[in-house]
Amino acid sequence: MEFSNLILVWSIIGIILMLAELVIPGGIVVLLGAACLVVAGALGIGLVEGVVQSLTLWFISAIVLLLAFRQVTQKLVGGDSHVDNTDEELDIYNQIARVKQTIGPGQTTGRVEFQGSEWPALGDGSIIAAGSVVRIICRENIALVVEPVDQATSQN
Repeated sequence: MEFSNLILVWSIIGIILMLAELVIPGGIVVLLGAACLVVAGALGIGLVEGVVQSLTLWFISAIVLLLAFRQVTQKLVGGDSHVDNTDEELDIYNQIARVKQTIGPGQTTGRVEFQGSEWPALGDGSIIAAGSVVRIICRENIALVVEPVDQATSQN
């Protein structure tokens, strides 16, 4: 390739990458395109010559641009970020479930249906019959600790 063709090739690749940012958002592709334009500029002023030096400069300038401007492009482009509750215990606290297999007496486990799945369940020591509605108090390992709803409402 001739010297002028390399300038044209790097410029076209840079422009294509920068335009690709419209389709592939995230702020990275535009920086890779800017690195291509840096190489085209360096070729234009005679700072580098040939393909090997061009690729080396592109790698270096791409890394520098990514490290320097990644936070700036993330703020401009935005992104999908949200904060969810990471404590599953708080999500299940005070929720209602239906008893599928009798719970109790004592520490005898039964089964409850909660959010479309069956879970092992522990009660307060009394017998909680199948078909009853219970309130989830907490979770003990993989078992849910529950209390009958009528008992919970009379205490509140």
